[in-house]
Amino acid sequence: MLNEIKNDAQTRMHKSVESLRDALLKVRTGRANTALVDHIKVNYYGSDMPLSQVASVSVTDSRSLTITPWEKPMVSAVEKAIINSDLGLTPNTAGTVIRINLPALTEERRRELTKVVHGEGENAKVAIRNVRRDANNQFRELLKEKEVSEDDVRRSEDEIQKITDSAIKDVDEVVKAKEQELMAV
Repeated sequence: MLNEIKNDAQTRMHKSVESLRDALLKVRTGRANTALVDHIKVNYYGSDMPLSQVASVSVTDSRSLTITPWEKPMVSAVEKAIINSDLGLTPNTAGTVIRINLPALTEERRRELTKVVHGEGENAKVAIRNVRRDANNQFRELLKEKEVSEDDVRRSEDEIQKITDSAIKDVDEVVKAKEQELMAV
């Protein structure tokens, strides 16, 4: 029973770190990345579809993306979706190919994005600590019901703390790597 709780907690903490990695992919650095437009939804004949399902997205060079819709009538819908997204990018259309040029980030914008990255990191740490709290509460519940001994609970809480420390260290590494990527000119 204790091992199940520990394994569950470890899995949930790992998911928090992975969720942070996914969230940070959307934070724009100076380099072009197809993950930048992954979350954009395009109105495709009345239903919202992810951009990747209505067009091919590729990186042409370090500062530009090329989007090629699979159907000619979708060009204007894809353009509209990019303009309406929260990215602040302007698409340039030439026939059926849409190009997005990523302007260089200013120093001020880099600092703002660094704050966003740190905020996402703190959110991930809070999620990890909540998982630890839940696991410890489950251990204490088992102790109340006299299903495990106090020594087992203490040992399990120590193990959960080690797992938590490891997950928080992973979060710090992910945040530090993203910060270095942002500050590189």
